[in-house]
Amino acid sequence: MRKLVVIEPLQPDAYSVLECRPDIEWNVVDHEPPIRLAAAIADAHALTVRVGPLTEDILDAAPNLRVISRHGVGYDNVPVEYCTERKIAVAVTANANSTSVAEHAIHLMLSAARAGAEADSAVRGGNFAIRSRLVGRELCGKTLLVVGYGRIGQKVAALAEAFGMNVVVHDPYVAIPQPCSHTVAERLEDGITSSDIVSLHLPLTPETKGLLGPAELDLLPESAIVINVSRGGLVDESALVSRVKEGRLFGAGLDTFETEPLAADSPLLDEPRIVLSPHSAALTDNSLKAMGILAIRNAIDGIDGKLNPAMVVNPEVLD
Repeated sequence: MRKLVVIEPLQPDAYSVLECRPDIEWNVVDHEPPIRLAAAIADAHALTVRVGPLTEDILDAAPNLRVISRHGVGYDNVPVEYCTERKIAVAVTANANSTSVAEHAIHLMLSAARAGAEADSAVRGGNFAIRSRLVGRELCGKTLLVVGYGRIGQKVAALAEAFGMNVVVHDPYVAIPQPCSHTVAERLEDGITSSDIVSLHLPLTPETKGLLGPAELDLLPESAIVINVSRGGLVDESALVSRVKEGRLFGAGLDTFETEPLAADSPLLDEPRIVLSPHSAALTDNSLKAMGILAIRNAIDGIDGKLNPAMVVNPEVLD
């Protein structure tokens, strides 16, 4: 009998997928300390995992492991190179959360453009007069640079067009489908210099870490806005805060951070023009259900040797 270990509980509907598979033993565990987690997965053929890290030492305890199914599309909590060496497929729930994350990116754009966090805090504190001081920005007519033109990036671009925005797209790693209805920036620098808003939709890798550093932020036009619903390490947070404080940038909207949870003394918390959310872009009712179901399906497909290569970040292990 094959065994699936679900690390961190999923939305309840996800487990219904297993009802027709009595040949698969499964159980749910919390993300325990490493020694206990290693013991919990020792005889597993498949794992699902949410946000907790899986280290090589933990995975060494599971000699029969065939697939790690991520609940989401990011995979920086999984040692992919190690998994590839061991022929362990790393699958993601591609497209299951695209709409939720794309909508959240637009939400952060609107909030940052209208100084939403600052306005909300002022009204709650009795300062209704702030309305005479806050001057927001319209999205219509602004130029949006979408960095990363995968499933989420494409949906963000489509939603932005509905707001009347001019969309420029750039993807350093994936060929942009042609014909493309948007302007394509071959280099990041080319897109940055003419964009009012930059929205990031890339995984965190050694190549993308610090993608928007001091030099890149300084290329943005004055009063630009930075949106990040991908991974915190893509943006130099210190450089971002300083440029917003100086008025060099109008603001930002961040759902992810270099360190999570965000430290109580983070400079980000002191800047009202930076709108924050707790890595929750994908956490809607529809998205959680879809991600949970697909995470289980990917795990089952991995056990059966029928994984869809489009769901796998290291498809070479399927050969």
